[in-house]
Amino acid sequence: MKITSTHEWLPNTKQGSPIVMAGPCSAESFEQVMTTAKALKEINDVAVFRAGIWKPRTRPNNFEGLGEIALPWLAEVKKETGLLVTTEVATAKHVELCLKHGVDILWIGARTTANPFSVQEIADSLKGVDIPVMVKNPINADLQLWIGALERLNLSGITKLIAIHRGFSVAEKLEFRNDPLWRIPMELKVKFPELPLLCDPSHITGQRELIQKVCQKAMDLDMDGLIIETHPDPDKAWSDASQQVTPLKLSQILSSLSHKKENSKDLSFTNNLNDLREQIDRLDNELLHTLKLRANVVDKIAKAKIEQNVTALQVNRFDQLMKERMDAGVKLGLNQNFIKEIFDAIHEQSVQIQTDLFEKNKK
Repeated sequence: MKITSTHEWLPNTKQGSPIVMAGPCSAESFEQVMTTAKALKEINDVAVFRAGIWKPRTRPNNFEGLGEIALPWLAEVKKETGLLVTTEVATAKHVELCLKHGVDILWIGARTTANPFSVQEIADSLKGVDIPVMVKNPINADLQLWIGALERLNLSGITKLIAIHRGFSVAEKLEFRNDPLWRIPMELKVKFPELPLLCDPSHITGQRELIQKVCQKAMDLDMDGLIIETHPDPDKAWSDASQQVTPLKLSQILSSLSHKKENSKDLSFTNNLNDLREQIDRLDNELLHTLKLRANVVDKIAKAKIEQNVTALQVNRFDQLMKERMDAGVKLGLNQNFIKEIFDAIHEQSVQIQTDLFEKNKK
């Protein structure tokens, strides 16, 4: 993808400092919008004012945003504070109205990212338009769907792109509202290092008490910035009240963050780090060798099953294996989800090896 550096179109951000965007989940009134924006203007790190105008809701009859009536309020924020403004769009009509009212940055929400037809509609409506667009990860943990949305916009000529990590919906109850699954945004960062990546701790946590913790994690992972829902009176917010903070709390959170450096000038640290990386390289090579040996054994198992006319997949055996491996991993201090993910992949590969041999034997 061809990406334009944020430093070319976000002039009020500091080199080396995180990009910070803040504002209410929803624009509720002119007074609420302006009160929030003026308070945010006093926080040096905040570069962009965000507010939801159209709110996609799971169930009908919930507050779905004020719509077009709130767009002039964003224009007034720009005029009064000098902050850039951004809001969410989900249709070509939303895009048209935002462009008409001078919105600086558009963002595509998680529900929209999950629908390639909707993303393509927005991309088509932006052909020939030079405007930054931010893309939140889809609600489900699908990196390719996220990349696909970014690519659709890029193919329409949008080069001012930002990815936003807001976590992924899961069925089980966790500490957070949405599972961060940090490996997915990190994989995106590895694939597209030039693509700015922001973290949305408000939607990841769903709880204002946990926002600082996730902000620090994002900084530790070298993310490029934060987008944090901020409201003058969060408990009275019309939507997502529990995950919004006051401007004062936002300022405290930002001041508390420690920022990591990519490199150190300390020679002893560098030498020690190189030694540890060599250990990792050796262990990785041993791991690959072990996986190859395991595949060889799976191959022999498949051949033995073919001779005895036994099925390739044996569910009871896999269930027993998974329980034993997870128990052993937990005793070693490894994360249970990590163990499950690894052995799910190993099992999938083992089944593939066996089914391939079964197919060859039929021929």
